[in-house]
Amino acid sequence: MTIDNPPSIAIVGAGPGGLLAARVLQLGGVSVTVYDADISLESRDQGGTLDLHADSGQIAIDDAGLTDEFAALARPEGQAHRLLDSTGIVVVEQTPGPDETAAPEIDRAQLRRMLAESLNPGTIRWGRRVRSVGDGIMTFEDGATAVADLVIGADGAWSRVRAAVTDAVPSYTGVTFVEALFTNVTALHPEIAALVGEGHMWANGDGRTLVLQRNSADVVRGYISMRAELDWLANTGIGTADGRGGVLDASGTETTDTERVRSELRNRFADFAPELLRIIDDSEGTLPNRPIFALPTPNTWVHRAGITLLGDAAHVMSPFGGNGVNLALLDGAELAHAIVSAIDIGRNLDEAVRVYEERMTLRGATVARAANAAIVEHYAVGGPDIDSIPNFDEEARTWRDNAAAYRAAAR
Repeated sequence: MTIDNPPSIAIVGAGPGGLLAARVLQLGGVSVTVYDADISLESRDQGGTLDLHADSGQIAIDDAGLTDEFAALARPEGQAHRLLDSTGIVVVEQTPGPDETAAPEIDRAQLRRMLAESLNPGTIRWGRRVRSVGDGIMTFEDGATAVADLVIGADGAWSRVRAAVTDAVPSYTGVTFVEALFTNVTALHPEIAALVGEGHMWANGDGRTLVLQRNSADVVRGYISMRAELDWLANTGIGTADGRGGVLDASGTETTDTERVRSELRNRFADFAPELLRIIDDSEGTLPNRPIFALPTPNTWVHRAGITLLGDAAHVMSPFGGNGVNLALLDGAELAHAIVSAIDIGRNLDEAVRVYEERMTLRGATVARAANAAIVEHYAVGGPDIDSIPNFDEEARTWRDNAAAYRAAAR
C-alpha cells in the first residue's frame, strides 16, 4: 500500500497504549479510529498512580510530542519510597534527589485524559464494546460491525482481539490487591498522610503487604495485598464466585458487602500495627478486589495478517516493577512508527507489523518473567528478603542508561 491508498487502522481500547499509538499515527499523517467500551472518558474510576520510566514510557511520551504536557502533570516527588515491617518500623527509606526525573508519577486518569485530548476530534468512538474480531471485521456487542485493514488490540488483560490470534488467557498469580481510598487526606486522614509521605509506602508481613500511594488532588490510594485463593471473597459468604475474583448476587449482578470484606481483611492482618490497620479501617471506598493475573511467558502466536496486539493484550504481567503501562506506551509508539514508515515508503505493512511483533513479544517476555518472579518472592511464606528490595538510585541510573542506549540505537 502507498500513501495514495492508505490502509484503514482501528485500535480497540482507549487505554494509555492504544491512545499513544493513535497519537503517533496521527502525527505521522495516518488516519485511525479508536473504539472503547467505556461510554465516556469519565465513566469509570481509572485507578491510581503510575511511574513512567525514562527508558520506556517517557520515550513514548516524547515520541508523541507530549513531554511538556506530561511534565506539567507529573510528580517527581512521588518517586519517594518507604518500606516498613508489620510493626510499623521503617526499615528502608529512599528519597529522590531534587532533580530526579527517572520515574515521576502521574495519575492514570490524568495520563489517559492527556493522551485522549491530544487526538483529533472524533477519533475515539465511545461505548463500542468489541465482541469478536476476524478477517478485518470487528463485531460489537450490539451486533454492529466495522471493518479495518489492521485491527490493533489494546484492550487489556481480557482482550477480545487477542482471542483472534491465540487461545492464551491470563492465569491467577495467587496474589490479590484490595483497593482502599482516602480523599482530602491532609484534613480527613492525617495519619494516612504521615504514613505515605510524598510517594509510596509498603508495610510487609508474612505473605501480606499494605501499600499506600500518594496521588494528586490530596488523594491517597491504598492496596491491601495478600496471598489468597481466587475465590476468597465469595468464600466469605457474600455471593457466588464469577471466576475472576469477583462476586455475583442471585440475579447474576456484581455485588459486594464492604463491611464484611473489611472484617475479613482485619482478621487476615490482625498482627499488623494499629496505625497500619487504619488502611483497612478508615478506607472510604468499597474495597474492590483486584486479583493479579498474568499471561504465560513468552506469550507468542502465529502471526495473522490484519491483527496485532500491544500492552496488556499481548503481555499482561504482575505489577511489580511498574512495567505494564510503560511497555504499553512503548509498544504503541513502536507499532505506530512501523506503520507510518511502511506507508511512507510503500513497504509491505504486514511485514512491518510482523517485525514489530517479534521485538515486542521478546521484550515483553523478558520483563514479564522478572515481574512475575518478583511477586512470587514478595508474597512467599516469611515475606521478602529485605536485601532484594530494589535500590531506587540504582534503578534510576539503569533507566537513564537504557534510555540513552535506546535513543542512540534509534538514530
